[in-house]
Amino acid sequence: MISILASSKGTGKTKKIISLANEEVKKAKGNVIFVDDDKRHMYDLKHDLRFISMDEYPTSNVDEFFGFLCGIISNDYDIDKIYIDGLLKVMDSNCNEIPKLVSKLEKLSDKYEIDFFMTISCRKDQLSEDLHKYLV
Repeated sequence: MISILASSKGTGKTKKIISLANEEVKKAKGNVIFVDDDKRHMYDLKHDLRFISMDEYPTSNVDEFFGFLCGIISNDYDIDKIYIDGLLKVMDSNCNEIPKLVSKLEKLSDKYEIDFFMTISCRKDQLSEDLHKYLV
């Protein structure tokens, strides 16, 4: 399953995704991963979460970020959920690149039964129509 929380900057997306991840880690059967663009929110997360700061693993496009996620999954077959805060910053991209990534993530999600939840700093009307089914 793929879920996208999209809205303008400063609307509380990060607080919401942190809260969701902290709640999920309490009941998850497997591991929960939280990917962020830097370490600012590292201490807001439960210690049971696996936190990854992308400032240590820079990616410059969708393909590199997707490869990075595949590497995480190949190293840990017990992942239930992956939370990605600030998708556009994390993969250094723009709203036009999101459909390409989501298409690839759908295949990963189906094959490995991993749920992806991500936040995007852009208005819903800036996203392509085919992404609207993922919006929460």
